[in-house]
Amino acid sequence: MATPQPVVIYPPGSDGGRRVRVDDRFVGLAYGVIDVVEFLRQAGLDDVDDVWVEQSARIEWRGVGPEEWGS
Repeated sequence: MATPQPVVIYPPGSDGGRRVRVDDRFVGLAYGVIDVVEFLRQAGLDDVDDVWVEQSARIEWRGVGPEEWGS
């Protein structure tokens, strides 16, 4: 991961899912923090957990933070 904030979590869609981008590619649609953790593990970040995802400065939460997932 070459950029300071290589992970971007986009605002919730109408179904509550949030698109997740790692570097320059979309890796999935997350419906909660645990989904983000799994996407990051699949991208090669084995040492992440839900607390890291919620607090990391390497993640850019667009629109709203990790506590909001829509309806």
